[in-house]
Amino acid sequence: MTAYPSSLGLLAFLWFLYFALHSFTASHWLKQRVAERYQAINRHYRLIYVVVACVTLIPPVGLMWMLAGEPLWAWRGPAFWTANGLALLALAGFWHSTRVYDMDAFFGLKAGPTEQTSLRLSPAHRFVRHPWYFYGLIIIWTRDMDAARLTSAVCLTLYILAGSRLEDRKLLIEYGSAYRLYRERVPGLIPRPWRYITHCEARDIVAASHRPRA
Repeated sequence: MTAYPSSLGLLAFLWFLYFALHSFTASHWLKQRVAERYQAINRHYRLIYVVVACVTLIPPVGLMWMLAGEPLWAWRGPAFWTANGLALLALAGFWHSTRVYDMDAFFGLKAGPTEQTSLRLSPAHRFVRHPWYFYGLIIIWTRDMDAARLTSAVCLTLYILAGSRLEDRKLLIEYGSAYRLYRERVPGLIPRPWRYITHCEARDIVAASHRPRA
């Protein structure tokens, strides 16, 4: 399928719908309504959320592949090894950071509420507040690009920028002054050598963020 402007517009629209649905189903408002009215669903809310997120990803990704065309740019020679090396490092960083989380709870494989009682900071969190988003940006922009992939990359980048702000707002509400201090000390998406916290400082912030279970 040729990537006409109208086709790329449809692709961007599908990404917008996906992001809107993803944000809505992740919102505290919807979670509270489900918890209040549908206890049976609430016990498996995280699993339902993950399944819906995966299934609704099919239309934009499928259209992106259908619109694949001549590359706008492609990494060759040393740039190929650099780009893919960075992508592999990002994947390794992503895998390493998962060790600080309960991934069964993250994917909804444990029934019941999955709220954290305190911040969980992996080693990467000492240098950037949203390491998964940072790794995602590296993976996105180290790929070869045609018109459809570039459209998707721009949409995903805009959503990551907006999502990181929404995530900051949510965590500030949940963890108050502890997260405010953390946000002041550590950059959001792009690590900077002069802005980070030590292991001891991270431990103190986690301790200050602890909330008793309801």
